[in-house]
Amino acid sequence: MRENRMKSLIGAGKPAFGVSVQFPSPEIVEMVGQLGFDWVMLDAEHGSITPDNIGPLVMAAELHGITPLVRPEMNDPAAINKYLDRGVMGVQAPHVNTAAEARKVVEACLFHPGGKRGLGGGRMADFGFGVATADYVRQANEQMLVCVQIEDVEAVANLDEILAVDGVDVFFIGPTDLAQSMGYPGQNGHPEVQKVVRETFARIHAAGRASGTPGAAEQAKKNADAGILYHYTHIPTFMSTYGRQFMKTVGRL
Repeated sequence: MRENRMKSLIGAGKPAFGVSVQFPSPEIVEMVGQLGFDWVMLDAEHGSITPDNIGPLVMAAELHGITPLVRPEMNDPAAINKYLDRGVMGVQAPHVNTAAEARKVVEACLFHPGGKRGLGGGRMADFGFGVATADYVRQANEQMLVCVQIEDVEAVANLDEILAVDGVDVFFIGPTDLAQSMGYPGQNGHPEVQKVVRETFARIHAAGRASGTPGAAEQAKKNADAGILYHYTHIPTFMSTYGRQFMKTVGRL
């Protein structure tokens, strides 16, 4: 079974940089790998990625040695398992607001004894060819990365209990939904939102746990310097950054 490069980096206390892809284009995933990123987040929550079309995206990631993760539509074991059986090596679960919900993510991602994931083979198990099931289960548990999103005021209120859940590798702050949950939709930079974000990162780090958040290059550098390990930017950021530079250079902006 392949090593989860991203999980190894985070386990060593080193930042892992990725790109969020919201539509099913293997070519885009290949470009992400060729550019030297560590991982790709395949977004089924906000994009058009499904269990039926994620397979070629995972293969493209494997081809270029980057780690494929999925953000599923919801924290539902049946949905999560379909993506895991197609070969993703981690899950970024949205809107995890309680310790019970965090445990539900872990249980969906890990086989016994760490969880309750359904054991049905699939790509991640090489379709059952040439690997003993017991070895596959052990390796799958070792290589799986579990990330939960802290993006609601309820999650912030329950953070200490969520941080105590075994099996979670990364606690991800989603500033856009958090701002909305706080009553400031579209105002990620609002002083009250930024205060809660800073305090939440401090609590995650004080507990000795790994944190994550999205950000463009300059912000990702600042976040990494602050000890945040799990980073991604978005394809629209790529397009807008160079697209505006291009149009400015040719005198259209």
